[in-house]
This record gives sequence, C-alpha cells and structure tokens, in this order.
Amino acid sequence: MDQNSKSAYVSMEGVGHKFDPRPEAPMVVQNIDLGIHRHEFVSVVGPSGCGKSTLLRMVAGLLIPSQGKVSVFDRQVTEPRDDVGIVFQKANLLPWLTVRKNVLFPLKHKYGSYTSADEKRANELLEMAGLTQFADKMPDELSGGMQQRVGIVRALLLNPDILLMDEPFSALDALTREQIGFDLLKIWRDHPKTVLFITHSITEAVLLSDRILVMSKRPGTVLDLIEVDLPRPRSQKTITSERFTELTDLIRGYIYEPNVQD
Repeated sequence: MDQNSKSAYVSMEGVGHKFDPRPEAPMVVQNIDLGIHRHEFVSVVGPSGCGKSTLLRMVAGLLIPSQGKVSVFDRQVTEPRDDVGIVFQKANLLPWLTVRKNVLFPLKHKYGSYTSADEKRANELLEMAGLTQFADKMPDELSGGMQQRVGIVRALLLNPDILLMDEPFSALDALTREQIGFDLLKIWRDHPKTVLFITHSITEAVLLSDRILVMSKRPGTVLDLIEVDLPRPRSQKTITSERFTELTDLIRGYIYEPNVQD
C-alpha cells in the first residue's frame, strides 16, 4: 500500500510544526509523510513530547502546520472540521446530563435539537457498546472505562468516516485498558472508520492497528512505518502469539534503543 497515494483519506506531506514562530525556535515535528486509507487503523507511538498529539491536532484542524500540508478527503485542512470525530484522553462528559443525553449533546449543540431518529441511533450505539442499561445513569455513576465508551459512542453519533483518538485509554487501569481495547476493535469491526490513534502503549498499538507510525524523540520524525501482519479478528490469543512479541520488541528497540536501529 502506497502511504502517499492520492487515494488516502488523510495525508501529511512534508509536515513540520513549531509553536514559537522565531526562526531559531526548535521544531516539534518535522518531515512527516503519511497517508491513511479508508477504514485503516493507524497508530502513532513514540517518546513523550515527540509530537504525537500535535499530528492529531493538525488533522483535526486545531493546528495549522508551520511546514507542509495536511489533507482530509483530498482537501487541505485549514480550519477545525466538524466531520471528523475526536476522542480525547478524558471522556469530558457533562455531569448534569444522563449518558444518553451526553451522547446526543453534539447534535443539540450543533443544531439546537435532535429527532426521534437521532435518539434511536444513540440507543443503537449504546447497545453496541454494552451501555444500554446505563443510558439513564449520570456520568458519576459509571466507571472510568464505561465513561470512555460513552465518549467513543458520542464521537460516532454523527457517523464520521474519520475518528481521531488521542490516548483515550491512558487514565484507565491495565485490565480495563485491555478490555476496552477489545471493545474498540468490535466497534470498529461493526462500524468501520478510518482511525488515527495516539498511544504510549506499544502493546495496545500492535493489538489494534493495521500500521504503526514510530516517531523519534523531539523533533519528532518518522523512524519507521510498520505493517502489523496479524490476522483479524484479534483476541487474547493474539497477544500471546510469537509474531505479536516480535512486533512489540521491534518497536521497543526503536524507542528505547534508537542507536541500535541506525
């Protein structure tokens, strides 16, 4: 698959960025080239501060790159987009609304109201995420993992073809994080999306992804773009497979022993 093909839904061409406009200021990321194709799941891993979230914010239109071009659906991104779903590190649910009303909130905010058909879709998404019995609960009655599932469902309500996820499971304990990873795979299988997933977890990236972009320390550049050749659907057996271990070890080598890879 040609990562720079014009058929890519999301593309980055020679992308670089710095937050300080002075010429001598250091770059946060530089020389990033990437193409993400329809319904592909691509993760980004790298050391803290290497610019992973900066890439996601540029795709979302929350940042305009200092260098190069970011395109979505073959159109250059120059402003925030409302046709792209975003899931952040925290669910950021409104504490005074029920779970169902939190899911419907983007429609209420954008259009001022929602229809019975919208409510039906919200209920279907909640059922898919295993949250039907919690639809009328308040957010503080849910566990952290359940709250994150609500955040994912909310991002899916407008049915965006592109889903951006910025370390969405980082605040969860290890067991919950693993389970919600499998939940996400089921949601993605049932409702395919083009996903850009930012994570610090190498095992999470290998479990979920079709490809993994491995970044260097700041200024973040591309060290490798790794094809994850593990069969789908993935399960607990995937994590214990020899190939899974080989891929995680390869990525750890880039991040923790970068000189070995030179």
